[in-house]
Amino acid sequence: MSIGIGIVGVGMISNFHAKAIADSAGGRLVGCYNRNLERAQQFAADQDCIAYATLDEMLANPDIGAVAICTPSGAHLEPAVAAAKAGKHVIVEKPLEVTPERCDEIIAACEQANVKLAVTFQSRFHRSSQLMKSAVDAGRFGKVTLGDTYVKWFRSQEYYDSGAWRGTWDLDGGGALMNQAIHSVDLLLWLMGPVKRVSAMMGTMTHERIEVEDIVVANLQFQNGALGVIEATTTAFPGALKRVEIAGSKGSAVLEEEDITQWTFADETAEDETIRESMAGQTQTGGGAADPAAIGHHGHTEVFNDFLESIEQDRQPLIDGTEGRRSVELICAIYESARSGETVNL
Repeated sequence: MSIGIGIVGVGMISNFHAKAIADSAGGRLVGCYNRNLERAQQFAADQDCIAYATLDEMLANPDIGAVAICTPSGAHLEPAVAAAKAGKHVIVEKPLEVTPERCDEIIAACEQANVKLAVTFQSRFHRSSQLMKSAVDAGRFGKVTLGDTYVKWFRSQEYYDSGAWRGTWDLDGGGALMNQAIHSVDLLLWLMGPVKRVSAMMGTMTHERIEVEDIVVANLQFQNGALGVIEATTTAFPGALKRVEIAGSKGSAVLEEEDITQWTFADETAEDETIRESMAGQTQTGGGAADPAAIGHHGHTEVFNDFLESIEQDRQPLIDGTEGRRSVELICAIYESARSGETVNL
């Protein structure tokens, strides 16, 4: 089965979606829509698809069965809801939206229309992430006590100046945390479970003409009793790979982008040495640490494969709307705590 896909929004990330669709099992790019028709036409010429003058026109094409939303973060809601109402399955670039309430509207529209909804958190599909999740689920860490993530990235002033939507609360939804670190926040929640309460501080230290934070630190208490830290910044020159660390009474492991840099357990298994050897040096890109385009599209391909398979098998995608909403809820709670100076309960 082949499913025709239309892309809404032809900014940088749409190129990764187009490559992922081309490499996917069962997807093909049919068309694109962008508010600036000229940009859509250029994208269509590059990707060999149809540029539509209006979103309604694209959604009216019966050959399009699914729509990929690649607009700025705070502009995901309207095209996603329109696509759902037109009976199209929906896949949304992260974050799902910029507030839990806007996420809920997308989720409700897709449920009402009985269409699938997926969110692109491609880091979950990396083999290193899957190994970490398996170790957590198997209880190998003993009593889990700490779950941390560190995203010490760098973005130039030119990056923020390159689009009017960048660095705004309305359309970017936030700064270093909502735009850059959200993949790590999603991984942390997936591995550690829900957060009970959070206390945070944030600031704008080195960038001009932006409304949002370029540095944030949050202390977390998870529902399982474990504690944790989230650090995120776009001011750390020259930028380092994102890191997720899990520690407990019987083990510790560190994930650095697609590498596992520590894998130590009290109860060693035959596979552990193989994991330590095979999972070092897996990261083939800069991981987006200094250049947002310095990522591979292989993770996106896995997300699309799962999304297309979920349509074919009539099941929920692995990262559905509810999963996609979790990181947005936590990030908004962190922002609330940083603004108020109070601990926020989730």
